[in-house]
Amino acid sequence: MVLAATCLTAAVALLHVYFLVLEMFLWESPAGRRAFGLSAEMAKATRMLAANQGLYNGFLVAGLLWGAFHPDPAVGSQLQVFFLACVAV
Repeated sequence: MVLAATCLTAAVALLHVYFLVLEMFLWESPAGRRAFGLSAEMAKATRMLAANQGLYNGFLVAGLLWGAFHPDPAVGSQLQVFFLACVAV
């Protein structure tokens, strides 16, 4: 059960890495605009907002991985629950 929860947490973390890359690095590229349905003008106007969202996703990734690989399983599970709650919110 713990292994399954850790694998699912890692999957959520990988998904947020994808969001981070889209929002911080590919926002104005054709792939980023297509993913979010943006025009070139809207992407340019909102790039700073997207970078902020990407940074937030990066912090979520760091927290989820911290919880998944924490040496104390009790602390690790608490960290995972906290950061998964942040994802849900």
